[in-house]
Amino acid sequence: MNKENTATVKAVEPPVRLTRARAKALGTTGGHAQKPPRPESSRFLGAKSKRVASDEQQQTAPPASLQKKRRTTLSDVTNVLCKQPYSTCFTAGKFQKSKQVTKGPIRKNVKVTPTVPKAVLDNQDDVKNKIAEDISKLTVVPQKVNPSHISMLKGERHKEHRFRASVPSQTISDDTKDGLVAQHPLQKGETNHEKVGGSDNPSIIDIDSNQKDPLMCGLYASDIYQHKRVTELNQRPSSDYMESMQRDVTSGMRGILVDWIIEVSEEYKLVPDTLYLTVNLIDRYLSGNYMEKQKLQLLGVTCLLIASKYEEMNAPQVEDFCYITANTYSKEEVLQMERKVLNFLCFQLSIPTTKTFLRRYIHAAQASSKIPSVDFEFLANYLAELTLVEYSFLKFLPSLIAASAVFLARCTVNQSAHPWNPTLEHYTGYKAADLKVTVFAMQDLQLNTSNSTLNAIRQKYRNEKFKSVANMSSSKAVQYLF
Repeated sequence: MNKENTATVKAVEPPVRLTRARAKALGTTGGHAQKPPRPESSRFLGAKSKRVASDEQQQTAPPASLQKKRRTTLSDVTNVLCKQPYSTCFTAGKFQKSKQVTKGPIRKNVKVTPTVPKAVLDNQDDVKNKIAEDISKLTVVPQKVNPSHISMLKGERHKEHRFRASVPSQTISDDTKDGLVAQHPLQKGETNHEKVGGSDNPSIIDIDSNQKDPLMCGLYASDIYQHKRVTELNQRPSSDYMESMQRDVTSGMRGILVDWIIEVSEEYKLVPDTLYLTVNLIDRYLSGNYMEKQKLQLLGVTCLLIASKYEEMNAPQVEDFCYITANTYSKEEVLQMERKVLNFLCFQLSIPTTKTFLRRYIHAAQASSKIPSVDFEFLANYLAELTLVEYSFLKFLPSLIAASAVFLARCTVNQSAHPWNPTLEHYTGYKAADLKVTVFAMQDLQLNTSNSTLNAIRQKYRNEKFKSVANMSSSKAVQYLF
């Protein structure tokens, strides 16, 4: 009875940690070694914890063939990172079974069996052979040579041959061939030059055929200036905005502003294109916006800033334009006005001015002379810049003002011959009678040297570097020339 009680008492006693010394003592005393109990931390685990469940499953696990998988693996393993190329990964994941990766060089010359049936490939070979036979039977039809092309210049003949070589002659009939030549821009310019310097009018000199400067675009010059003639009609300022739009600004205030801008452009050594574009921007903005006279100088400085950014290589900074106004306007006011001008003009700054046409007309006027006349060139520029100050010249097109400046300059420099010739008439598009009103108004500006108070342009061209062309004037009236 006592033994049973002691046995139950021992069973109830908490387990004691078994050490090596205790195990040795039990062995020597004849006791039996017991299995070491679980650590005390296991008491906090539930009766059906994950760890216990896993141990039970390991002990009583069914055979491998009947055991269910705990996770399903993806059949497509293309998203697995590997050291092989992407194409190898795609092939291994989609089309091939898993293989062991063996070290060594990758075999590149792998034979791929075609998936297309053999009958289809044989049919394609027959089609290719038939096409080759048809091509071999084609014959080249000789081209008909236009007799007028025999008298072309060497350069023009080379261009004609280059264009014809790019079009297969056996696929184009004579009627279609003529239509392509008329539509091609290069051929169109060449046929015009052929008529200009050919048998139709031999007195007209071709000024673009011998152009060595590639920046002058001799092949496309006629088309470019034809486009500019259309642009000057679409984007020209109003000729009566002082009466219709402005109530606080007068034409005299505009002349004072332009004269001051000319002085500023000379001080900062700006190119003439900047000056012409500035005046154009001022007139276009005043044509659609009411302006107070206190803000007129702000508009002029802002338009000069915009034109400098567009034309100059190194444009002055905004602080420079604020300085020339004696800091009357701040930098923020200039930038705010710049946004207003650009938004009103829709950022359309590529406008042909008088200077644009004047370059080409001066070149056409000096085509017949072996040595270009510097006095004539300076005088034509002087007469054209005189019109910038005058509000009344807004009713004339820039191309008309440029042609009139060339006419009056030739009349002033050389009074023995008529200033207008067929070459100038061809390239300007104006006859001498079309320039009558403009030339008369321009001559009044040239001769009116004492009563004018706006002398910025006159002082500029009285300088020796411009050959003092401001002091030149025609002794005879130009009425007899029309």
